[in-house]
Amino acid sequence: MSRKLKDYLVISFKGLAMGAADVVPGVSGGTIAFISGIYEELLSSISNVNLGLFKTLKNDGFKAAWAQLNGGFLASLFLGIFISIVSLAKAIKYLLENEPILLWSFFFGLVLASIIYIAKQIKKWNILSFIVLIIAAFLAYYITTLNPLVSENSSHIFIFIAGTIAICAMILPGISGSFILVLLGAYKPVLNALNNKDIKTVLIFMAGAIVGLLTFSRILKWLFKHYKEITLACLTGFIIGSLNKIWPWKETLTWRTNSHGVEVPFNQQSVSPFTFDGDAQLIMAVALAFVGFVIILGMEKLAVHKK
Repeated sequence: MSRKLKDYLVISFKGLAMGAADVVPGVSGGTIAFISGIYEELLSSISNVNLGLFKTLKNDGFKAAWAQLNGGFLASLFLGIFISIVSLAKAIKYLLENEPILLWSFFFGLVLASIIYIAKQIKKWNILSFIVLIIAAFLAYYITTLNPLVSENSSHIFIFIAGTIAICAMILPGISGSFILVLLGAYKPVLNALNNKDIKTVLIFMAGAIVGLLTFSRILKWLFKHYKEITLACLTGFIIGSLNKIWPWKETLTWRTNSHGVEVPFNQQSVSPFTFDGDAQLIMAVALAFVGFVIILGMEKLAVHKK
């Protein structure tokens, strides 16, 4: 696939959007990859990392291996993701703490439109598609209602497994990798390792993530190749079920004290904006949800125009 510099810049911008989504515990970068039209290429490129790639590197050199890997695409995308996580993490953290309703409203509109977008990719609906969609939606919803674990456990096996599971969620539309880390009780140990520059723990987490990424991308690629319609129905269901996690208005059921001695919400449930205890910011929330919705429609129109 021949690409120009402009094309790689566009891919990096898509990476920026994926990184911004992955920072928020509840929004999946995989959803952004799907609605921006790079999901299947991402899966295919990641699954190119195999023994054949190393044979090509040995026999034909770096240039041939880079082309086989689709290296330009992956490098541009991951550069965007990295820049986004580093530069936007503090801003999104601030918004999560100070303007949670407005931030969640924007993402809610964005994800809601993405459900319509992905569902439209299914050419033939049948009974099996609907059953898979419903089961996936219930499963994702159930995951969002689970109580997070608070764990100080930082054993190497635990961190490795957490990395493997979380990265699968990050490339699966609908389920957020950072939210899975919260559920597992691994969010704090991993965050502490990053803040304390605990290189060994970070490398173990990354090793788990690489194993999970290489394995799960192959499974998804195979499913898209052989059962594309059913897989799309499943992904649509996952995203529908995950809407509960990003519903803007929450009631806090229990609190916990974080590492800084500050009380933060531990277990929450979704409530109506009309029964919300506090300023529901309804007009602004609806406006931002609409903006998120329109952005996805705009991306869809651009994709159609390019075709």
